[in-house]
Amino acid sequence: MRFKDYPYERPDMDKLQQSFTTAIQRFKNADSPKDALDAIDEVNELRLDFITMNRLASIRHSIDTRDEFYDAEKTFFDQNNPRFSQWNHAFYRALIDSPHKDALVHEKGHHLFDKAALSLKTFSPEIMGEMQDENRLASQHQKILASAKIEFQGKTYNLSQMAPFAQNPDRHIRKAASHAVEEFFKAHEKELDELYDDLVKVRNSMAKKLGYARFTELAYDRLGRTDYDAEDVANYRKQIHQHVVPLNEKLFRKAQERLGIDAMKHYDLSLDFKSGNPKPVGNVDALIRHADTMYTEMSHETNTFFRFMRERELLDLEAKQGKAGGGYCTFIPNHDSPFIFANFNGTKHDVDVLTHEAGHAFQMFMSRDHDVPEYLMSTMEVSEIHSMSMEFFAWPWIEGFFGQDTDKYRFSHLSQALKLLAYGAAIDEFQHAVYDTPDMSPEKRKRLWRKTDAKYFPFKVYDDADYYERGGSYQAIMHIFAVPFYMIDYTLAQACAFQYWMRDRTDHKEAWQSYLTLCKAGGTKGFTELLDLADLHNPFEPGVLDQVVPLVRDYLDGIDDTTL
Repeated sequence: MRFKDYPYERPDMDKLQQSFTTAIQRFKNADSPKDALDAIDEVNELRLDFITMNRLASIRHSIDTRDEFYDAEKTFFDQNNPRFSQWNHAFYRALIDSPHKDALVHEKGHHLFDKAALSLKTFSPEIMGEMQDENRLASQHQKILASAKIEFQGKTYNLSQMAPFAQNPDRHIRKAASHAVEEFFKAHEKELDELYDDLVKVRNSMAKKLGYARFTELAYDRLGRTDYDAEDVANYRKQIHQHVVPLNEKLFRKAQERLGIDAMKHYDLSLDFKSGNPKPVGNVDALIRHADTMYTEMSHETNTFFRFMRERELLDLEAKQGKAGGGYCTFIPNHDSPFIFANFNGTKHDVDVLTHEAGHAFQMFMSRDHDVPEYLMSTMEVSEIHSMSMEFFAWPWIEGFFGQDTDKYRFSHLSQALKLLAYGAAIDEFQHAVYDTPDMSPEKRKRLWRKTDAKYFPFKVYDDADYYERGGSYQAIMHIFAVPFYMIDYTLAQACAFQYWMRDRTDHKEAWQSYLTLCKAGGTKGFTELLDLADLHNPFEPGVLDQVVPLVRDYLDGIDDTTL
């Protein structure tokens, strides 16, 4: 069955509540571990049915945000996800209180119960209204960005379609494109100010009602962070500032020399080479054909996986009007189907999607047989290890995507990975400060973002771009609005992906087996336990970045970038 034929039906929430209540009561009344396990299976079936319909509605809405039917369905789930959380909360409470808990832990693993205990802290019926407001506000941010119709050079583009102009070798075009995008955000600046202000206040209110001192602690618990806290993350950011920011400054100076620009501005930073950034060869169909070849040759598992994705049409890749921005991968449990969403625009980003998002999808595919919904996907920082590492496992096939631009791609790929470490740290530091002072004014928040941005990117100059100089650029970052505190997960994963990059270059068989083990484990363990399982060094440990970053630097220094 192809994705377009996957049946969708809006859940009847009253019937679902009755079924949930009955199944949970059956679990509570279980006379034996076997009876309890049978009741768990019944609850899980109900949960997976709801999640499947939720994901289908969300995917189809993001494919065309103008579709009135799925826009209404997205609104339905924004309003009713909190009800589902309430029933999930009741199930978790029953799990924790079960007299058969020891036997259930033996059968299902301890991590389900660790996550259940954490989840109990993050929900109360008292916050259902705020949860609905949070969903609505985050969806509104997506809609605003998806609504962009930017007139440029006689045509109309959305935000994703404007990205190639930011990489144009003609500096006048880069500047004009940056200005056109800036004008869109300036036109919505006040609306986005108010929207984020409302989000911060709603999240702070939820935290207070749940007994947290601030939203930060609630956010960490919602993300399932069972084995590290904000202090660990703050120390990790210090490592990034100490070891990565100086190298990024060095790479900036090298780029300035390559491009022959005396005073680089913000609109120059997306261009890596005077002759143009690496561009994939061929159209969308050609890229998918080579991806098919790559995954066929990479391993038996990837061959089976990618054939599944193509046969069921589980990739929606091309940018078009009305489509939500960005890219993602999600999982449709009742069909055992990962789904990849993207906005191809003719840049190297297109290939990154076919490796990064496919890394997410591959993990979901390899974990699809876990019978506990919580184990189908890992926590976010581990999920990003799957995706970022797949980018590096794809290196032996990169020439088929980029031809003569292969060396350009590899240089850009590593350079941008280093920039991501700083970018994620900046966003994370900004959010900690925002939620430490939730009553901060919108203007003060923007000044805070500009200061934090400058700390991690001291070479960034906005010149006459008033909106950016005042700190408005954070308003374009989806994660800040929709998934607070998620961005640091990318940086933790990048530090682990660098380890796979090194291991794959010396012993591919060993590196791939470790990666496969990590993917198959799904969400059965916490972050540090999964790192141990895969024999990966924990990025929180002092010295890990100090070991990894010099090897990346040496590789980049070994490339004569002036010839690219």
